[in-house]
Amino acid sequence: MASSCSQALGHHVFKRSRILQIHLQKSWPNRSFALNSAADQQLAVSSPEIVIPKKKTWSKEAVLQALASTVKRDPTASDYRFQDDPYLTPKTSSEFKLFSLSQESGRNAAKYFINTYPKYFQKDYAQPHIPCLMPDSLEAQIEEESEAALVERVRMRKVRAAVDLFDQLQQAGTPVSLDVTNQLLDLICLYGDHDPTQENVPEQRIEETEDVQDEPQAKKGRGAKASDLLKASWKENNNAERIFALLSEPNAHSYSAVIRGMVKYGAHSKAFSFYTDLLNSRLKADVHTFNALITAAPEVKEKYNEKWELIVDLLKQMAEQKVKPNLLTLNAVLKALRRCGTVGRSQAFPVISEMKSLSIDPSLASYTHLLAIFYKPGAPVQGQTDVLQEVMNEVSGKSFSPQDPDDALFFITAMRICLDTKDMEQAYRVHELLGVGENWRLLGKDFQQNIYYARFFSLLCMMENIDVMLKWYRDLVPSVYYPSSNVMRDLLQALDTDNRLDLIPLIWKDIKQLGHANRQNLVEELLTLMAREKHNQEVQESFAECALDIKKIYDTGDRGKVLLNWTAGSLNDLISVLLAAHRTRDAWEMLKLFKTHNRVPSEELLNKFLVCVKEAGEVNQAVELVQISAGFCLPGTPKLIQRVLQEFELTEQQRNMLSDLEIQSFNSD
Repeated sequence: MASSCSQALGHHVFKRSRILQIHLQKSWPNRSFALNSAADQQLAVSSPEIVIPKKKTWSKEAVLQALASTVKRDPTASDYRFQDDPYLTPKTSSEFKLFSLSQESGRNAAKYFINTYPKYFQKDYAQPHIPCLMPDSLEAQIEEESEAALVERVRMRKVRAAVDLFDQLQQAGTPVSLDVTNQLLDLICLYGDHDPTQENVPEQRIEETEDVQDEPQAKKGRGAKASDLLKASWKENNNAERIFALLSEPNAHSYSAVIRGMVKYGAHSKAFSFYTDLLNSRLKADVHTFNALITAAPEVKEKYNEKWELIVDLLKQMAEQKVKPNLLTLNAVLKALRRCGTVGRSQAFPVISEMKSLSIDPSLASYTHLLAIFYKPGAPVQGQTDVLQEVMNEVSGKSFSPQDPDDALFFITAMRICLDTKDMEQAYRVHELLGVGENWRLLGKDFQQNIYYARFFSLLCMMENIDVMLKWYRDLVPSVYYPSSNVMRDLLQALDTDNRLDLIPLIWKDIKQLGHANRQNLVEELLTLMAREKHNQEVQESFAECALDIKKIYDTGDRGKVLLNWTAGSLNDLISVLLAAHRTRDAWEMLKLFKTHNRVPSEELLNKFLVCVKEAGEVNQAVELVQISAGFCLPGTPKLIQRVLQEFELTEQQRNMLSDLEIQSFNSD
């Protein structure tokens, strides 16, 4: 009896201890907890000792992260970059680009002065010390010719200065260690035997991603520089090859630096030749060298199967040399398979499975390459969403950290596929993944964000009803995204599809605020939609006010410059809108613009005008309307004359005038 009670008590204590251990393990996952009482050791012989930490170490940003998790994004607020200066809050996409570049230019100008005149900025006000706020040392401190001076110039990334000093040391007979020479080779191969561009020199980026094809005639100015079109290439017998040839016994690091440089700058065949020399020297390549060679494999072979065989051969050599692959190896293989056609599609999933068996978890770049293998831009992929669905099943709900430069391409690639396949469900899953953790950081730069949201909104306009579309529109515009004129045109088409043209005046206000009021095609389409059908009087009044507002854009433009040209279609549509709202006087003033701008009105417009004139009982305007029609030599002038003669009470003088016009039009025919 006593033994059974003791055993039951022991089990109870053990259970409680196990619960404590589980809670401790969840709180401190990096530590191991175990039970150390004698009773527990009898019940759990293999349990390690419990170690309770005295305190938990929090990161410096823990409090800020906790506070940030309590709030959500404010859809009415501007981008965080402009909240310090509300006066400069951008209202259009062009202002956003201008202000962003201005901020970047200001920061670079400040860095330039701090780094150029560091002696004036030695006072350190920051507590604790913040190294990035202090001046960078741009001038070498060691002037004598020595290995230490060479190391200093390598660390300062002065390629030309480091090469010149190395040559001086060689001429003076001063030996340079192999490690320092390898560091110099790394520097030369990283920057292609050129000094790196200064980070404090702002570069004007062209970020017109959606409006480039909108109106080519509006894109005027300086074309692309020739230097922008030239890509750095590996030159024959450059400084890297020359310095490498001076080494009496180059090691694997020496070969690796040169091979990676050759691959980066396009000398792929030469890179494989150097790799052969490495093997002949009985050296082993590291994982970075193999990753570079795998990336270059599709460039040295032509047929798909030959490319894959070379990749497999490199992987086998990795195994023979006992080089463990890493995530970049997986991504290099998948990136190479993108250029292997059907072979790539058959080998993509086996490669991922093999890497997972080696405990290598794919990153977003891995899934980017996988999607690119199966979904080629421009290829017919209607309804083929199996691979995309499998990828989203793998990544949904996970928070990713940047591990590969191509991680930033996942979201725009996935959204492109959703747009091509018209898959709204997967698009929602992609956008939901963007909000998990800090995945939003992997969306890329501003122009990549514009591409992502442009595709998302285009898909919403095609697949969702207008209420859902407007919900997303109000949530993301303009706090996160400034839609292009193409997206606004898609929105107008969505209004037309759902028969919600009554919202056009509200959309026109947004078009003006976003800076798209000077887009000829967009404005003309908006006028066409308003003039196509007749609505109730309230809607027609709002259309008329919108049309008159558009007329001001045509008359004055931006800063007094005429940006839009009156066309016959735009004049016909605008006058039709005014006539539908019974704004006959305004419409009559607009009718005079046909002659001013050498445009010809349509017969349908003149018939609409005649109906409105008849309702108003304006006989003189009816006669003048016939004169306008005859002045443009319209084929429908005789019919218009007959209608006026039959439907209006005319004086004898007016009848004679119309008879003369009828004879003139008959003779001209």
